[in-house]
Amino acid sequence: MPSKRFKKLPENTKDLNPEKIGNILNIIKANCTSKFDESIDLSLRINNKQKKNEISLRTVVNLPGGTGKTIKVAVVCEDAKIQEAKDAKADEVGGDELVEKIKNGNLNFEKLICTPSMMIKLSKLGKVLGPKGLMPNPKLGTVTNDISKAINEAKAGQVELRNDKDGNIGLSIGKKSFDENKLVQNYNAIIDALEKEKSNLTIKGDLVNQVFITSTMGVSYKIKLDKSF
Repeated sequence: MPSKRFKKLPENTKDLNPEKIGNILNIIKANCTSKFDESIDLSLRINNKQKKNEISLRTVVNLPGGTGKTIKVAVVCEDAKIQEAKDAKADEVGGDELVEKIKNGNLNFEKLICTPSMMIKLSKLGKVLGPKGLMPNPKLGTVTNDISKAINEAKAGQVELRNDKDGNIGLSIGKKSFDENKLVQNYNAIIDALEKEKSNLTIKGDLVNQVFITSTMGVSYKIKLDKSF
């Protein structure tokens, strides 16, 4: 049963006409009536059903306004890189011993970064890391010798854009407490990243069909896309 708080929220908001994000954020924030700092979340549906093959989108985007979340970062690297990783504030750093911990299911982190020379050891742990989306990937900047940059970007507000089999992408663009300008900047960064991805794809029609915005405990509204894909 819906709570008393939820019953007070607007009804049938998904049936409303789409609005530009700048015109709707104040409404989204007004619906954040829970006692905690709710996340502001996007749900995008991409046009992944193509005649020849389905679109599989996976990339990262750096949100200029940050995410409001503290991300735990682990780094698997050779001994010569350990101090660099520690100086960049990695939460866990190691070589073979860290690989062994991961193999045993100790995954106390949200992002895993690896140097190219150590990747051969992690590649054997696909069954452990794969289902959780933690396997380092050169395309995502998590297989690199520039450990400091990768750690800093992960902690500063980097998010992954990845669609599921039905073409849905879900992610947060910040918190209720964020200034609206920061939320708009983060949204625009995602739109720009998707535009860039479309240029790398063979796709007929628009890349994105629909975008909805909501808060953790709120209701959804359609967003009018400011840019063509």
